[in-house]
Amino acid sequence: MKSDVELATFLLNRIQYEKSDFQKYRLKKNFRENLVWIFQDLEYNIIAFLKNELKRFKKMLKKENTQYFVQDFTEDMCSVKEAALDITLYFLTSMKQDNLADNLKDELVFIHQRQFKLNLKKKYQCVFEGIAKHGDSTLLNSIYTDLYITQGCSEQVNNEHEIRKIEVAARRHDTQEIQVECKHLFKASEQDKQIRTIRTVLTKGVAGIGKSVSVQKFVLDWAEGKENQDISYIFPLPFREINLKKKEKQSLIDLITQFGLNLTRRNNFNVLFILDGLDEFRLPLNFKDNETWSDVSSPASLDVILTNLIKGNLLPSTLIWITSRPAAASKIPPDCIDRLTEIRGFNDAQKYFRKRFTDENLAKEIIAHVKQSKSLFIMCHIPVFCWISATVLQNILEEKRNNDLKNSQADDASKTLQESPKTLTQMYTNFLRFQIQQSRRKYDGEYTPDVSWDKDTILSLGKLAFDQLERNNVIFYHTDLEACGIDVYKASVYSGMCTQIFKEETGIILGTMYCFVHLSIQEFIAALYAHLFRDINKKNPFVQDGPEQENKSETMIDLLKTTVDKALESDTGYLDLFLRFLLGLSLQSNRRLLQGLLAQLDDNKESNQEIVQYIKQKLEDNLSPERSINLFYCLNELNDQTLVKEIQTHLREGSLTSSDLSPTQWSALAFALLTSEEELEEFELQKFKKSDECLIRLSPVIKTSKKALLVICHILHTFIDNPL
Repeated sequence: MKSDVELATFLLNRIQYEKSDFQKYRLKKNFRENLVWIFQDLEYNIIAFLKNELKRFKKMLKKENTQYFVQDFTEDMCSVKEAALDITLYFLTSMKQDNLADNLKDELVFIHQRQFKLNLKKKYQCVFEGIAKHGDSTLLNSIYTDLYITQGCSEQVNNEHEIRKIEVAARRHDTQEIQVECKHLFKASEQDKQIRTIRTVLTKGVAGIGKSVSVQKFVLDWAEGKENQDISYIFPLPFREINLKKKEKQSLIDLITQFGLNLTRRNNFNVLFILDGLDEFRLPLNFKDNETWSDVSSPASLDVILTNLIKGNLLPSTLIWITSRPAAASKIPPDCIDRLTEIRGFNDAQKYFRKRFTDENLAKEIIAHVKQSKSLFIMCHIPVFCWISATVLQNILEEKRNNDLKNSQADDASKTLQESPKTLTQMYTNFLRFQIQQSRRKYDGEYTPDVSWDKDTILSLGKLAFDQLERNNVIFYHTDLEACGIDVYKASVYSGMCTQIFKEETGIILGTMYCFVHLSIQEFIAALYAHLFRDINKKNPFVQDGPEQENKSETMIDLLKTTVDKALESDTGYLDLFLRFLLGLSLQSNRRLLQGLLAQLDDNKESNQEIVQYIKQKLEDNLSPERSINLFYCLNELNDQTLVKEIQTHLREGSLTSSDLSPTQWSALAFALLTSEEELEEFELQKFKKSDECLIRLSPVIKTSKKALLVICHILHTFIDNPL
């Protein structure tokens, strides 16, 4: 027998158990009843939603509401509406209503477009002036300055260095040229409409002239809904990124999918592919021998995909925009191009400085200084050089103002800028020095006027710049860096320490690559490396090691003479600017700014005079006008203007109509006219002694003048037989 206590406990537990069991029963019953109610409500809501969507779809097909998906829905709502559209399309197709399904498919573009545009806007709304991913960014729209773009350009093969092309373009203002707005690249004029539609546009321009920024502005305006809204999608495919996948096979659809889009319904989409930087592509683009390819879903090599896309075998209705430096533009057959355009740089470089600096007086002072040197002012047609000049001159001006305040001195602006850069080498040397100071301030937290150089870093970057300049490469990948002894980690470190010299880029879709901020910076760093290499090894970096070179010591004058010869041998002039920098860095005044990095020279007046005489001897040879002009720029870097001053005296005295000039003097005359402060509105040949030599040597001047008067009959015939 259980005790009373045990019995009471048993009964209490039994009651609790039955109560719990009853509660579970009630919960189950309530859950079933709630589930029935919930699904009844869910069924009502889904049916109501689908009915509502079907009504809208019907209006779309009747063209009563074509802006449904443009409305400001949330992302979740857009995905739900896309699901409803997918269901509708599925049943329309199963009902054999293919025409209705195809018409309704077009509405998918508005769903995909919204997020796609947001992604592109985020990617393109900021500009990093020389900085890959470090430092503060600037809104593109706040500093964007219109670029001068012309329709068509010379079909002649031009073997000048790109800097010479800028110097020519900066002075050429042909009233017959047709100017094109970037936003209207694919809009044909009334005359063009009668001939053809514009599918493929090729835009040429030298390095740093603004091609990629034009692409950025075009895409941003589209993403913000401002321009070219008739285009459904824009796919920017920089060639520098495509190189990362050059060994892989993939279909065009696979390539598009990497943008986060699955455009299986692509029939009626108006798509633009932007292929930026043709000169950076490391595949051949074999238009002649590549197989014909028209299947967007089948994998092929990127070379095959791109050639067939450009030719129109793949997606023939798709728009194509290709940008390229001039030397590489010939890779595209002329019959594949509907419109050829050329970017000449800033139409008015002064606008850039005024936009960049909120201090109007500072902008005026910098503009006034740049205009004092014709060679610097011409370079300001390049957006990147404007940024370099602004960075250097702003720093010099602020530093001197601070010193003036400390010393209680009051200098006016003209005095303040008297000692600032007047040659390219001076400008770039100051730029390098300033950037290294900035990196030290960033990492060490303090600013010192003396620069602590990391010679190993400069040597590694210099070797990369020098080796790749010889190969004509401006974009580098892991293998290129490893060949110069730079591992991937160090590359990231370098881009952190020298953010505005060397940069690491993460592409839109495909991977990571490296480059110098501009080709001219690569050329400057390569020239600096050549001096460092000679200082350390007493050898010429151009000369391959061998038994005969083992004990041979190269002097600086040997290096300079060898480079002059090598630059003159080049058909393309690819070493012209490198030579200018190399000669400029041989001056003690410039080496003093690089104290601690380059060996300091006690007195190099004799070697300086020797290389000046060597260049003048070369000017007596039968050089092309382009090579001669560059040698005068080289003399300018060496602070020697004797030949130019001599010819300027003849110009003032008006004695050139009867003078028999030497080839050197004719070239000096051309250089003096090209670098004069006055714009060449009209060039009159009768002002000079008439001869074929005169015409040939002054051809660079004729190219840049608005109007050239060639009045002597036999010279005119020479010009016609041998056009410039």
